[in-house]
Amino acid sequence: MPHSKAPFWLTQNRLAPLPDSSTLDWLFDEGSLTRRLIRLSNDRFSVTPLFEGWQALRDDECAALDLADGSEGWVREVYLRGAGQAWVFARSVAARSALQGDGLHMDELGSRSLGELLFCDQAFQRQAIEVCHYPQEWLPLESRAPELWGRRSRFNRGALSVLVAEIFLPTLWLATRAHPENC
Repeated sequence: MPHSKAPFWLTQNRLAPLPDSSTLDWLFDEGSLTRRLIRLSNDRFSVTPLFEGWQALRDDECAALDLADGSEGWVREVYLRGAGQAWVFARSVAARSALQGDGLHMDELGSRSLGELLFCDQAFQRQAIEVCHYPQEWLPLESRAPELWGRRSRFNRGALSVLVAEIFLPTLWLATRAHPENC
């Protein structure tokens, strides 16, 4: 994977200039993104796994998870789809040391949503949402575009922390304009 300079991840109170109110609403919504996408797609939601496996985590991910640079972790990259279109690219990571023996089997999710699992388990506590313009070099080739908004947050349950990043693709914004009643 090419290494691009890590973006500055910012919380809402440090973000300037602010994006439009609709984009802000999606970026900082603390509810389940999966549930919101199900609603927007009229229950035509699906998850397409792109990559799952052990690899060295990026430096910004290690910093967010309080790990040493170059730590190994489980990486899961998927497309969250509505009505057959890729609306969101999601990358979730967790440290190997925290996953072993924890009982969260990220490697067995397949086409199920990790977000739904995190929101159904009341033991997970979500930390602050951070946003940035996601480096296009970090996106799958077919989704690369400049200045795409991404958000991430850390979910903690005991010693386990899962960092979930979600990058909003242009097709999502088209769908929100086409179906504002479902947003």
